[in-house]
Amino acid sequence: MINRYKNIPKTKIDGKVVYKTSRYPEVPLSDNDIYVYTSQGDRFDILAQQYYNDSSLWWVISIANTSNSGNNLPTNLPQNNLVIPEGIQIRIPSNPMSILEAFNEINS
Repeated sequence: MINRYKNIPKTKIDGKVVYKTSRYPEVPLSDNDIYVYTSQGDRFDILAQQYYNDSSLWWVISIANTSNSGNNLPTNLPQNNLVIPEGIQIRIPSNPMSILEAFNEINS
């Protein structure tokens, strides 16, 4: 399991250690990306496990399907929830490691 928070700076607030705000990279479109229609029970973490063999990369699929992702897919997907509405088409980025590297770079 990949820990995306390992490079995120921390600070103390009221004596508690907390992470600073994370920024997420843009996820470029690729001809190798996979497009799927969601079924009942689909969740970002389950799809990440299925396609990447790592459920902790759920956020890669989530941010690839936002209004800033540069595609024509639905832009109102919940970003604070693992559950995905049934019957919509979403994009599964083909190279999650390059996205993870970009995440670590902009948050170092």
